[in-house]
Amino acid sequence: MRDLHAQLLAAHRAKDLGRLVNLYQAAARGPGAATLDERAFFLTHAYVHALEAGDERVAALHAELKRLGREE
Repeated sequence: MRDLHAQLLAAHRAKDLGRLVNLYQAAARGPGAATLDERAFFLTHAYVHALEAGDERVAALHAELKRLGREE
């Protein structure tokens, strides 16, 4: 998780939105996301950065957040 944290910080500094989407998705699926709330937290960040970037993964991320009950 420490390496992922360093990668996230570097991607934020570089304003690399595509990489941020990748990294937050990885965080949501990795051991650092032990609870549903943690998983949703990371997926929400992935979703927001995907929206900013106009990334093609927006719909899939939104659907995943809905499956997790993050939108009524």
